[in-house]
Amino acid sequence: MTSAAVSQLEERFGQDAAALVHYMSETLSIPVLGSDILLDASPVFDLIPYADAVRRNCVALRAADGALYAALGDPYDAATHDWLEERIRVPFAYRLLHPRELAAYLGRQEQGLKAMDALRIEPLHGVGSRSDVHQVSMEAIDVAESSVVSLVTSTLYDALKTTASDIHLETAAAGIVIKYRIDGVLATIKTVEGVELADQIISRIKVMSELDIAERRVPQDGRFRVLYKEREIDFRVSIMPSVHGEDAVLRILDKRSLSDRVTGLTLEHLGFEQALAASLRRLSVDPHGMVLVTGPTGSGKTTTLYAMVSEVNQGAEKIVTIEDPVEYELPGVLQIPVNEKKGLTFARGLRSILRHDPDRIMVGEIRDPETAEIAVQSALTGHLVYTTVHANNVFDVIGRFMHMGVDTYNLASALNAVMAQRLVRKVCRACRGTGCADCAGTGYRGRRAIAELLVLDDEVKDLIAARAPMRALKQVAAGKGGPTLREAALELVRRGETTMEEIDRVTFVAR
Repeated sequence: MTSAAVSQLEERFGQDAAALVHYMSETLSIPVLGSDILLDASPVFDLIPYADAVRRNCVALRAADGALYAALGDPYDAATHDWLEERIRVPFAYRLLHPRELAAYLGRQEQGLKAMDALRIEPLHGVGSRSDVHQVSMEAIDVAESSVVSLVTSTLYDALKTTASDIHLETAAAGIVIKYRIDGVLATIKTVEGVELADQIISRIKVMSELDIAERRVPQDGRFRVLYKEREIDFRVSIMPSVHGEDAVLRILDKRSLSDRVTGLTLEHLGFEQALAASLRRLSVDPHGMVLVTGPTGSGKTTTLYAMVSEVNQGAEKIVTIEDPVEYELPGVLQIPVNEKKGLTFARGLRSILRHDPDRIMVGEIRDPETAEIAVQSALTGHLVYTTVHANNVFDVIGRFMHMGVDTYNLASALNAVMAQRLVRKVCRACRGTGCADCAGTGYRGRRAIAELLVLDDEVKDLIAARAPMRALKQVAAGKGGPTLREAALELVRRGETTMEEIDRVTFVAR
């Protein structure tokens, strides 16, 4: 119900605003939100984003006493009721507000958001490029030249506010589904109806990324840059054909935020237990060999390597990294970004690094046999190599290198240690897991690392070199005393830091 519609009702029935709202309250059994409560309440835009609040004529409010309300300007809108019930997964109560009072309240909130927010989007041509800049602000979300531009901008804005790592735009038969990956888990944010609108949203992302909007049959990769709250953020874009059109995934890379987190970063900051952190520190100061971290995408492997490099970066040694992309900027470290289009691959870059007289080398990821062979040779010739590889556990790493054709004797001689890592969500401290505005109703907020470390002594090295069965290798490793990933996760459950549901999600359950 719009303000104009309410005004017509007021005029028709000869009632003022307060009387009409009181009548609706009695008819629908929904209490009116008192002005005293509204004055002290805080908007919860993490639950109902600002753009949705304006569009749907409602707002989520946290009262001074902690109660959560959904204030409605149009209590007769059944679609909004259904949307709120689906979106807000924590206990809340409905309250009524006159549409003009709700609009005025949102207007005041908009002014505050404008003061905090300055968001610009630009194609990422290269470092320092500022061509074709798109000005975007909270005001522009609602007054954009098209609903598509407004929707895409508000989607980016909300993702940045909720510290999402990825945005997924998934086309469906009737429209498009928008999801955010928060703390490693996908959450459905909204569904936009309309096939034509879904196509326009994907086209908007393509235009921003300078991709071919006419090409719909093959995958495309692009990127653009956002200036948000005076910091530079990169969006890496992947467009993929699907049954119903095209899907898009936008990876958010907030380099300044990541660099700030790396400054002074220690292994304990990542959540590693003291004994494990001490073992990693001993491995980090070895003069040569290879320290390898494994795990799935998004398990924090690169952050762990950066913590290890940061702790040994005292200026007395030459440290060089090659990465795709360079995620953190470290002072005093030569960091080389992979550029496969220009011919700078991991393997070619690593060869060049060896001529640069390094003491320690970080290879972002071993993906191919050539890189694997060069990394092993580097570890055998007096360099300490930190690197990652995708594998499920510490033992699968051995098979991955063998599959890439690396000589098992050289591999055994080069490897100092292998660590498997995962990130588990922590129980929200604000509500202890029951769900609140701080954790968007999930019961979790933030993550910490768990790991399983295998230090290769002579016995383990001999088994690898002899191509011993994996069962024999696991039996010997089990006697070395370190906890497995599952055991490390169960310890967090015992301490109340996470839940069984969470560790079952990220660790293997033996059956």
